[in-house]
Amino acid sequence: MELPLHSRLVVPVLAATGGSGRSTVAGLLGAALARAAPSVVLDLAPRLASPWPGWTREAGAGLASVPPDQPLSRRQVQAATARIPGLGGSSLQVLTDQREWSAPPLRLPDAPAAWYQLAAIGCWQAVVADTCHPMAHDLVASRAAGRSGLTAAWCALPVSVPVVCAAATGSGMAALQTALSAAAAEGLPLERIVVALVATGDGRAPAPVRAGETMLAPRVAAVVRVPYDPDLRAHGLRDASRLSTRSVQAAEQLVQAVVTSARESWGDPLPAAAQPAPAVSRTPSHVHPTEKVLLP
Repeated sequence: MELPLHSRLVVPVLAATGGSGRSTVAGLLGAALARAAPSVVLDLAPRLASPWPGWTREAGAGLASVPPDQPLSRRQVQAATARIPGLGGSSLQVLTDQREWSAPPLRLPDAPAAWYQLAAIGCWQAVVADTCHPMAHDLVASRAAGRSGLTAAWCALPVSVPVVCAAATGSGMAALQTALSAAAAEGLPLERIVVALVATGDGRAPAPVRAGETMLAPRVAAVVRVPYDPDLRAHGLRDASRLSTRSVQAAEQLVQAVVTSARESWGDPLPAAAQPAPAVSRTPSHVHPTEKVLLP
């Protein structure tokens, strides 16, 4: 599977509650996509709530080096990324907060469009956003406030295929069904959404999970089971090349489901990616004059 050179695929990874395997699924998607196209995982969680700073070995300058209120160059954004070994000898880039735990919290933009533009500056074709907001709460709170929320904004980005995660438990399935009901009530495109059911242990999935999967399958683009991987649970995604065969297969199934959903929604080949406008302000002194300066 390869993405056209002119395209950009956005995959916001969402969940209704914590403990849904959101970062694990984001990492599996990023690792599999990195074999097909330049890929990045955007870590949207606060530093002390995210596993990504501990998973990355080859650290970059981090999110602190790409302030949202300053013009940025591709070189600057690329230098901010950390890397982890991916699948098949590839390398997955990750934009996360690389500072010490005691540093003051970063003021990161909430708007998905700002993160899309950052990814466009970095020239990544596949963009996986490891979100941190509770999906159902965001949808209901946004409706009550009469505004568009984060979930809707992520779904509205160009060539965006949301992946909604849930623990493969009875309570996880209940939270997932509530989140998807809220999404349907807001008119979000359920037929474009991929569901990832993340196993919390070995063995057969509980009966409520199997029943829920059967009920959801006709309503969404795909339902993919992510198996329990003891090494992944113990060490995280420090090295995707250590993933079990079953985890690699799940990663490939997730990517195939996402790409198929994108092609069914936007056509094959995928359309050309939207590009951010060049900055009209004076070129910063730290940017080489041959580089294109873009607003974040």
